[in-house]
Amino acid sequence: MGQTAGEGVSRASKARKIATAAAVGGGGIGAIGGAAFYGLIVGESKLARRRIPQAEPTEPSLNGTTWAAQGVSNRRPPLELAVLGDSTAAGYGTQRERDTPGARLAIGVSAVARRPVRVTSAAVVGSESTGLIAQVKLLSAPPDLAVIMIGANDVTHRVKPADSVRALSEAVRELRSRGVAVVVGTCPDLGTIKPIAQPLRWVARRLSRRLAAAQTVAVIAEGGVTVSLGDLLGPLFDSQADLFSDDRFHPSAAGYAAAADAILPSCLDALGLRTKARSASTFTTRRARPVAKAAAHAAAHPGSEVTGAEIHGSSVGPRGPWARLRRRRPTGPVSGAPEQARPVVAVETQPERPR
Repeated sequence: MGQTAGEGVSRASKARKIATAAAVGGGGIGAIGGAAFYGLIVGESKLARRRIPQAEPTEPSLNGTTWAAQGVSNRRPPLELAVLGDSTAAGYGTQRERDTPGARLAIGVSAVARRPVRVTSAAVVGSESTGLIAQVKLLSAPPDLAVIMIGANDVTHRVKPADSVRALSEAVRELRSRGVAVVVGTCPDLGTIKPIAQPLRWVARRLSRRLAAAQTVAVIAEGGVTVSLGDLLGPLFDSQADLFSDDRFHPSAAGYAAAADAILPSCLDALGLRTKARSASTFTTRRARPVAKAAAHAAAHPGSEVTGAEIHGSSVGPRGPWARLRRRRPTGPVSGAPEQARPVVAVETQPERPR
């Protein structure tokens, strides 16, 4: 779903305000006014909670499983991938470990890098952004890449946006200080969730897109990269019922594969593996722009990547940091990716033999 020019400007302005409030320790920004309307939203929220089975919180799964695409030797040391965040990052609702986003991403990276990839998942079902720093501290050693997927619970639990963004900033800052490349899948568009009725669905869409834009502003400031998940799965959910898991709220294995496919190209680029980039839409260019504008556009265009940029040697302009809005894809086919229907196996990596 697109956005009007006015909506884009409004979302950019609010994203800047939320990110600024997070940086200076301010509170959240009110979202909806009117006591009567607020009461209606509270009532709809209670109904939604009855319709959607609640997932039981789980402990982090620091499993260290190593994956290799077909034909990849397990003699080379693996790349290290850490996955942080909430139930989406954990792959809640899948039946097999290989169907989780972490495994999907590892398989795709392995196919391109021609090396095994070890996944450490610290994601916790039900986690809010405030739980991210604890997940970061659980990592015993800095990985090569950290992928964060967070935000949905912040919206449904009515966490103040500034508090949510501040927590995400802290986690990204800590990872970057350790030399870790960071890719963040921003808050998905909760307006696509069927058990949520109107007008709550409209409110959920508005709040989740606003948070996604603010997340992007904050992540770019800390040296990370974001990829918009937006309503990426919405059209797919409408046409393919199998993209929902049994609870009708979390994605199925096919849904998680779609999300992983959107994030994978940015992961490859973050690891120094070649990708191709193009404009995020027919109406935008690859030139740098203020990060808030790029963030607002990305929130409404799933699959869009936002990265920091420079103009005339400066990374900051009169309206804040510069950013580029792009879409990426691998330079060649990703052998072993799900759509290729090629077998992928879990392996135990072997130490390299002395030369």
